[in-house]
Amino acid sequence: MAVQIETLEKLERRMTLTVPANEINAEVENRLKKLSRTVRADGFRPGKVPMSVVAQRYGYSVQYDVMNDKIGVAFNQAANEAKLRVAGMPRITPKEGAPEGTMAFDATFEVYPEVKIGDLSAVEIERASCEVTDAAIDRTIDILRKQRRTFTQRPATEGAAESDRVTIDFDGKIDGESFAGGKADGFTFTIGEGQMLEQFDKAVRGMKVGESKTFALQFPADYHGKDVAGKEADFLVTMKKIEAQHLPTVDEAFIKSLGIAAGTTEALRADVKKNLEREVKFRILARNKAAAMDSLVKVAELDVPKALVESEVERMTDGAREDLKKRGVKDAEKAPIPTEIFQPQAERRVRLGLVVAELVRQNALQAKPEQLQAHIEELSQSYEKPAEVMRWYLSDRNRMAEVEAIVIESNVTQFVLGKAKVVDKALAFDELMDA
Repeated sequence: MAVQIETLEKLERRMTLTVPANEINAEVENRLKKLSRTVRADGFRPGKVPMSVVAQRYGYSVQYDVMNDKIGVAFNQAANEAKLRVAGMPRITPKEGAPEGTMAFDATFEVYPEVKIGDLSAVEIERASCEVTDAAIDRTIDILRKQRRTFTQRPATEGAAESDRVTIDFDGKIDGESFAGGKADGFTFTIGEGQMLEQFDKAVRGMKVGESKTFALQFPADYHGKDVAGKEADFLVTMKKIEAQHLPTVDEAFIKSLGIAAGTTEALRADVKKNLEREVKFRILARNKAAAMDSLVKVAELDVPKALVESEVERMTDGAREDLKKRGVKDAEKAPIPTEIFQPQAERRVRLGLVVAELVRQNALQAKPEQLQAHIEELSQSYEKPAEVMRWYLSDRNRMAEVEAIVIESNVTQFVLGKAKVVDKALAFDELMDA
């Protein structure tokens, strides 16, 4: 087999492959003979269908498969001999003017780029930290209480107040015209919990059951509903029901209902603190990893293979369709999803992946067995039966691959932070959790 390779542009290459025509023809004939043993056709017994009929019916598809197989093998052999690292799948096209007795093809493809990583010591990175305070523990306990709260109907003489759950009918209009989402009957929300705009919350405070009220509401300019953003609406609201909130007392019964056998306030606060510290740790790691990765990409020089970006865009599009299916969207597989929206993120992912791989290779940052074990042990501690969770991870290669990727990213993050100019920043608990 003769091979020619030429550079087209940056990472793009073209390889001309020639293969003997008799090899193709012999393999096609061999496959058709095997096929004739099992193929069925009207008027013939199984295995007795004439080769002419088999060739007429299946010859084109068999030849297509043989061509793909032969050219695929030829391409892989040539790429290995030339020590080329091929990025993505090659594009194969027939080539005219081949010598007699041969068939020629052009394979156009990309190769992996050379990655140059700049001076990390010149990079400044903000490294975040956060402490779990008593106020954070109090806030979490309040959330646990709200998750188990009850409501009772208020007397008709009492108006709606903060934390009450109200049921209303409302009808909103802009310039006298109704708008999408501006009307509802029997709508329920809790006052002061951010479900409604602050102006809406304020308007229903003090209203009694059976009372109606008209008020103006200015939608924010950055409101998620673009049709009404920045506009003023007039709302008519009628109060249908008011229910007062009742939070459970933090007593032994409540604490034990959370799975804390001791049933004491001290045990509750210790358990909450432990869980919050675990959550804070993962969030801080994620934040610092993102800062390190951003800096790493900035100091790296490389050309990004288009084929890899296209594959990533395709993967992200498939993921979006799967998400639509899970949400119950009808005909999700046919939904028009503009692939260009994924282009910037896909390119960044590919770029970062290539840079991280090169940094890992240069500095031996691969995941060590003891690191994998430690990470799985840490993950399993948040579950009721840690040993079973560990076995669940260790028994599956795909899950272990995910763990390995996380550990490698952590190694890369620590390496980058160790080289860069680090500026430490202490974050408030609420700032970290609300981000």
